[in-house]
Order: sequence, then structure tokens, then C-alpha cells
Amino acid sequence: MSSLFMRAMRGDATPRRPLWIMRQAGRYLPEYRALRAKHSFEQLSGDAALAAEVTLQPVARFPLDAAIIFADLMSPVGALGLSVRFDPGPVLARPVRTAADVDALRVPTPDEIAPEVIQALRIVRPALDRKLALLGFAGAPWSLAAYLVQGRGAPGFPALRALAHRDPGLLNALLTRLTDLVIAYVKAQVAAGADAVQLFDTWAGVLSRADWDRFVKPHLARFLDETKALGAPRILFVQDASHLVSGYASLPSEALALDWREDLRAVRALVGPARALQGNLDPAILLAGPEATARAASALLAQVPARGHIVNLGHGITPEAPLDSVHALIDTVHSERPA
Repeated sequence: MSSLFMRAMRGDATPRRPLWIMRQAGRYLPEYRALRAKHSFEQLSGDAALAAEVTLQPVARFPLDAAIIFADLMSPVGALGLSVRFDPGPVLARPVRTAADVDALRVPTPDEIAPEVIQALRIVRPALDRKLALLGFAGAPWSLAAYLVQGRGAPGFPALRALAHRDPGLLNALLTRLTDLVIAYVKAQVAAGADAVQLFDTWAGVLSRADWDRFVKPHLARFLDETKALGAPRILFVQDASHLVSGYASLPSEALALDWREDLRAVRALVGPARALQGNLDPAILLAGPEATARAASALLAQVPARGHIVNLGHGITPEAPLDSVHALIDTVHSERPA
């Protein structure tokens, strides 16, 4: 039987809207914190059995409609021969900024790309209720390049933007290599059991629309073209990029995930009824408590038609989010009367 999530992705009528939560496997859960007391983040994300355990924690506690594999945005880049540590975000031992640096990147075989993530998917799939969807994910080429070139997280990623204008050919070569990596990574995730894949382009918003069209869009278009035949829906997540939404919407992903800054009504009008939309409650609302969360969730449901809408936050749930607020969000979605 097709899951509620997958039916909504296809635009089918569903008895209620499906719901999952970005970063739902993480620090707001007591059971996750108990594991973190024993293991580092690198150990949790780098060990398939532990990553599978973390993936299943939120769906064991809450009646969510999808599990998303526990991994890091940077999980596949080790296959390029790069060394990444976390302090607390990703830090590269040596940034990638020259032609020699790009030429030195390994060309991995598919089996070498984050094998722990692929194995975790294989563990989770048979352990997951078939009524639930299993989601894979990957960082978009530009967002991976942000860390590779800058060396670590930084406001606006100035080193990356400078490279784009100093040597656009070099940036294009790097993004081409990263697009190859992401395509192979996503293909392996689907082969391992992922029903759908979310592509996170977390840092595209640092670019102007003209620069996004020039530097980023062609690589996203190639990713979508070369993964279309997989038959697994691709969800394109746009973060802090209101000026880019119409550009993303022109790309042929099966769904768009929007952050909390966007008006879902306007996006629905832009893309029409056939495209699935995901989002987009402000994660900070959960910190205001269950009553405020329920009110905001009700307002979200009233804002956009149910068909083809997957309820989610507009970014990842914060570690401080009360469990009661999560319950209130789920109860509100589950109690909506179908039209």
C-alpha cells in the first residue's frame, strides 16, 4: 500500500495531510541525547547501526508519516579525499580554492560514497512500518561548495562568492564534480530503499538572482535531469531565498519545500495544483509552547489547500523545542476535517 506521504507527493487525495519534521532525529529527543552522551556526532552519523537507530527514534515516539535518514550534509564529501571534522559544524582541514585543489579531488566509485548512510538505509527500510515513507537527503552542489571553499560555516560565505567572480570556470569545475557526487549518492540512496529524496540548498540565498541563474541553476537542472528516471520524488528545499523561489519553481522537481518566510498561498498560485508543497511552520513557534503551536498549525492548514501539501517546519526543529509542542503540531494536523 502506498504511504500517505507518497500519495500526497503524487497529488492524490488523502484522508489527511502527511507530516514529518526536518531534523526530527536529533537533540530535542531525550533518547537521542542519551545516545549522544555515549557517542560523538561523528560516531552516530558514521556508524550505520547507530544512524539507523537514531533515524527510527522519532517515528517510534510520534505518529509521523516519514522517517528521514540520519546523516550529515557533508557525509559524501569524504569520498572525494577530503578530511572533515565538526566543531560544532563542518570544518575542512584544507579548503578547496585552486585548480590544483579541484584536480586533486578523487573520483569515487558509487560504493565509496558514504557507505555508512547507504547501509543505514538498508537497515531502516525493513524495520520501518510500510505505512511510512523513508526519505534520503543530500546537500545541493552549491551548499556543499560553500563549506569546501570557505573551509567552515561563515556568514554569507564570502570566499565562495569571491571565487565565483574571480574564477567562474574554476567554480564551475568544482560544482560539476560535486553534482556528479550528489547524483551518484542519491542514486545509491534510492537503490537502498529511499522512497523520496530531499535536496538541501541551504546557502543559495547568499547569491543574487542573476548569480544564482549563472552559477547554480545549471547544476541543479542537471541533477534533476539525471535522477528523474529513478522514479523517486525529489524535494527541493529553498532556505532564506525569497528572491530565488520563482527560479527554483521553474525546475522540474516533484516538490518544493519552503522555509517559514514564504507565503504558501503565493507559491501554490505560482506552481499550480500539480506540484507538491512542503512546509512551512516557523521552528521558533514550537518554543512558544503547545497552545501557540496549535494556533499556528491551524493557521497554516487554513492557508493552503490540503491536496499536495506535506506539513513540515520551515527549517529544522531546534534542540530546545518542547515535546508537548511537537504533540500539539501532530494533533492539530491529525484532527483537521477533510474538505
